[in-house]
Amino acid sequence: MLYELIAIVRPGNLTEVKEYVAIPTNHDFDTPIATTVGSTILRNGGVVRGLANWGVFSLPKPISVLQMKHHHGHYFVMRYDASAKLHSEVRNVMRLEPRMIRASHVKLGDGKLETLSRFGAPKWRTEAGEA
Repeated sequence: MLYELIAIVRPGNLTEVKEYVAIPTNHDFDTPIATTVGSTILRNGGVVRGLANWGVFSLPKPISVLQMKHHHGHYFVMRYDASAKLHSEVRNVMRLEPRMIRASHVKLGDGKLETLSRFGAPKWRTEAGEA
């Protein structure tokens, strides 16, 4: 199935969120967030279809996570193919990530090729605003 992950993480360095190609050997918290999620998907037979940076925005209302109140968050989107079991593991990894503010998962297709071809890869926006 094709899933889309929309995540809000603590604002910080762009490379902390952006780099998802390298596969870390363990889940220490110095690795980029998208790397942690992407490596979980790749190790278990899933496919990362795309990653998009939406940038840092003010949150609609302050959100308290791990006794910290957040007013801004760095948004990113990841599309991936995974089984239902792998999808639940990705949700658990995201839930345990201490830099995560919020995450939302949406099932985009029913697994048929005609449905999957309608969704293109999300575009990565750089800091200069280029697409």
